[in-house]
Amino acid sequence: MSSPIRVATVITRMEGGAGVLALRGARALDPDRYRVTLVAGSGGRLLDQAASAGLETVLEPALRPTIEPRRDLQALHRLTGMFTRRGFDVVHTHCAKAGAVGRLAARRARTPRIVHTFHGFPFHAFQSAARRRVYIGIERMLGQDTDVALCVGSGVAAEAVRRGVVLPDRVRTIGGAVDLDAPVCTPQARLRARRALGLDPGGVVVGTVARLTYQKAPEDFVTAMRALARYDVQGVWVGDGELADEVRRLVMRGRPRPRVLLAGERTDVGNLLAAFDVFVLPSRYEGLPLAVLEAMVCGIPVVATAVNAVTDVVVPGETGLLVPPERPELLATAVAHMLDSPAEAARMASAARSRVDERYSEAALAEVLAATYDSGARQAGVVSLRPGG
Repeated sequence: MSSPIRVATVITRMEGGAGVLALRGARALDPDRYRVTLVAGSGGRLLDQAASAGLETVLEPALRPTIEPRRDLQALHRLTGMFTRRGFDVVHTHCAKAGAVGRLAARRARTPRIVHTFHGFPFHAFQSAARRRVYIGIERMLGQDTDVALCVGSGVAAEAVRRGVVLPDRVRTIGGAVDLDAPVCTPQARLRARRALGLDPGGVVVGTVARLTYQKAPEDFVTAMRALARYDVQGVWVGDGELADEVRRLVMRGRPRPRVLLAGERTDVGNLLAAFDVFVLPSRYEGLPLAVLEAMVCGIPVVATAVNAVTDVVVPGETGLLVPPERPELLATAVAHMLDSPAEAARMASAARSRVDERYSEAALAEVLAATYDSGARQAGVVSLRPGG
């Protein structure tokens, strides 16, 4: 029997949708064929879950999400050393920062196969043109050393090809990895979820699950709840982040004051989704958020911004409603429509659950990863065409 393929999965923060996808992908692989080591700059319960699943975990604190030259060089040096010593067959990076440092380290260590997952991009329409050009240039440079780019959703894949950040024949489109056996929201599940959040069991709840960051536009959520001007509606944001204090102040400012609960970081997100009458995604830019897929599986109507790969699953008028980013007044209008048209909202929620089919299962993700990793193993004896290889 051949030796297992040794894979280093590298991610800056083992949290959020990217962390869940990395964990579920690693966990779904056949342990007799693949030996996965999860390397993270920081982690919490997801890293604990990985260890409980029998996966090797390595914490590299120098790997941070912000640009810190001294720390970044330290992380590059340490990862290069680890990849060289351990002789990984594949280095698979996730997200921008780990993608940059991890891919450079893999190239220096002459790793046979370099894979990167684009959950989204560090460049977007809401930054200066100069910064955007720099980020695109960096991604194009890194793309030269990327054997396969796994893009979360067709919108992300199309953007990768359009921007030329990797050669077209190296691009693959993947979905999220959700539990397709998760139960549809029931009155009992809704009651339990609202009790867990301290909400009125009979009220109307509009909520989301995301980090409180610029990307996720929490201020637009608050503004939309204020524009909704319905005192029977409770807004809920599940998640924490660097904008938490600022968003709390925003909730308290102005009139009318919206009813918005900032629930913070929770470990029971899957159970809390049932509390929502409508799930809202106000993001400025995205890949394909796992929370949207999980809300659809739960049977919650979705209103989202029309960004990147969100349109893979949110089809306007069929599986949800879309609005432009940074238009909280239109977000409020769409939410009001869902609340005022419960039969139509239920129809779209049912269609959405049907759309999240086997393409978004852990098994489907494992199949793509296996094909990607195996292809590299078969080519391991071929002279590398990579510069310096």
